This record gives sequence, structure tokens and C-alpha cells, in this order.
Amino acid sequence: MIRAVAPSLEPIREKVEAGVRLDAAECEMLWDERIDLHELGELANLVRERKNGNIGWYNINTHLNPTNVCVYRCTFCAFRADLRDARGYVFGDEQILARGREAVDAGSTEMHIVGGLHHQRDYDWYLGIIRLLHDHYPSLHLKAWTPVEINWFCHLTKRSIRDILQELKDAGLGSLPGGGAEIFHPEVRDKICEHKADTKEWFAVHRTAHELGLRSNATMLYGHIENAFHRTDHLLRLRELQDQTGGFQTFIPLAFHPDNTRLSHIAKPSAAMDLRTVAVSRLVLDNFDHVKAYWIMLGIGTAQTALAYGADDLDGTVRHELIYHDAGATTPEVLSVEHIRRLIREAGRDPVERDTLYHRVERDGTSWRAVPAATA
Repeated sequence: MIRAVAPSLEPIREKVEAGVRLDAAECEMLWDERIDLHELGELANLVRERKNGNIGWYNINTHLNPTNVCVYRCTFCAFRADLRDARGYVFGDEQILARGREAVDAGSTEMHIVGGLHHQRDYDWYLGIIRLLHDHYPSLHLKAWTPVEINWFCHLTKRSIRDILQELKDAGLGSLPGGGAEIFHPEVRDKICEHKADTKEWFAVHRTAHELGLRSNATMLYGHIENAFHRTDHLLRLRELQDQTGGFQTFIPLAFHPDNTRLSHIAKPSAAMDLRTVAVSRLVLDNFDHVKAYWIMLGIGTAQTALAYGADDLDGTVRHELIYHDAGATTPEVLSVEHIRRLIREAGRDPVERDTLYHRVERDGTSWRAVPAATA
């Protein structure tokens, strides 16, 4: 049996080196496993260093998932619980403030807030979380509520996306996380999360956020029932909106973890798939400044290696992450700053602490300040 010859990377290499955008066919071709992974990584690293030099970014952050009770039943989710499920929980104000106090005491510059869509909590409860934390801990950047949650708030209040986002911003919202994207193409999305905010609504929330001056992140959940076409379609849709608004900061590829989900029969992506996804993302998303290797999902070793395959950011300390650990992530619950900096140095990069908006962070004892890149 004669094996087909692997596609040549040379035409793509010429375009990347010249700073010319890849077209859809070229983007889809990059997923071909016959293309040497290390060559692909070298090419992605060229783009990574062109944008970020030798920097390996990290931040000190804390997660808050104020409830896991959720009206939706996405097939890939192990975090959610039913209203009367023994696993279900809801944080009260004291617990939320305690988490904020812990974050500040740990030196966090950011709190990442997402959770379930609770049947018996109205929009004011979610708004109140932002207001409560901002009023008590104004130094914390609150990165909160995915388009799935914003869409739910619109449903509850019968108000527009713009009204909801403006009110949240006025209460202290600093930026939006990238979750809820999963896979945009309806062939996949309708099967894994058919009832929650669709692709059109996801983009409408981010577009409106950008118009209001809120930056946001973007994600892609890969390694389940999607294929190369769906992943390519996903990345190109993101690239198109970024062309229009410039409001995305970071792209985070999220490796699917099947444990305790209704897709538990699917094997989790291999390290080779993880690195290929990082590299392809870096090459396709030429208008994104940053690609994150989220160590919680990739595993520490693969995330560290990804710093040579197109990623420039390891995320951060990630204290109190629940969603992916519930789905079988075996990574630590938190990493120390010293550990993160050592990982970045071992990868041959220069560790630089950032805030949510990618300003360098300078520390003096227990205080810190963000320094814009132009003066850093």
C-alpha cells in the first residue's frame, strides 16, 4: 500500500515569513497529521517571537465559580449540577467576599468568574457579585461572565446585550472570559450544547463588549466530535471578528476532558494534538497578540512545551479552578509563582508577570502596579 505524500509546508512557510495571511484551504491543511509537528511548531514559533519576543507571560489569578447549578445539560460538562443534586452549591456573600480577600492576600491581580445558570437566582444576584467584589476589592480586575451567561441575563430581564454589559461595566466588570465558544459550527454545536447561546449570540456579546471598550478572550474546545474542518471554521470566524473590532486579547485552545461527562467514551486529546492545536491557532490567528497554553487542561509538561509551539502565555496561579478538574484534569489545584517562573525559564523564555490587559506588573513588597507596555 502506497502512503500519500505529506502536503508541503513550503508555500505556507513563504507566506508566514512574508507576513501574508493564510487562506481557508491552507488553514485546514495544517491539521493534516502527515505534516511534521516539529516543523509546524518552528513556523508557529516564528510568529510567536515576532509578536512577543522571548517573553513567557503569566499572571496571579483566582477563580470563582459562585454556583454549579445550571439550567443547561451540555454533553461535555462535568461541572454542572441539578437544582436538588447533592453536588449542587451556591455561594453566599460571605463566601464570595472571603474568596476576594484570599485573592488579594495572595497578590492576585485578577479574579476569573464564571458558573452555572441557576434556576432560582435572578440577574441581580449575578450583578451583585460584581458590585460586591469591586466595592470591597477595587484592585482586583474582574474578568467575568461568558456570552452564555450574558445571554441568560438578557433572557431573564428582557433587556439588550448592550444594556446588560454597560450595567455590569458600571458595577466593576473589567473584561470578558472566552468560554462558551466550544465549537461554532452547528454540525457540532447542536450536538454538544444545543440549548444554550448559539454562535450568533456568542459573537454578538463579544462584538458589543468591544464596542463598549471591554476587552475579551476567545476559546475553542477541541478533541471531542469535531474535525479539522470545524476547527478551521471556528478559527476563521474569530479572525474575522478580530479584523472588525480588535477587541480580543488572547486565544485559549481548550483540550476536552471526557471524565464524568456524557462523552466519557471519547479519549482525551494526545499531547501531539495539543501542540498541533496551539501551533495551528498561532498561524491562523495572525491578528491575535497572544495564544495561551492553559496548563490546567494541557498538563504542566505539555503547556511548558507549547511555549516553543506558538504559545506565549501559561495563564497563572489559577487558584480554585473547578470546571476542568471536575472533568478529570489531574493538574495541581494551584501553582506557585516560583513554580510558574521556573517552568518558563526551563522552556528558555523570560518570565514576565502581567495583569489581565497585558501590562507588565511591578511589585514592591505587598504592593504592585501595572506598567503599560510602551513604558515597561
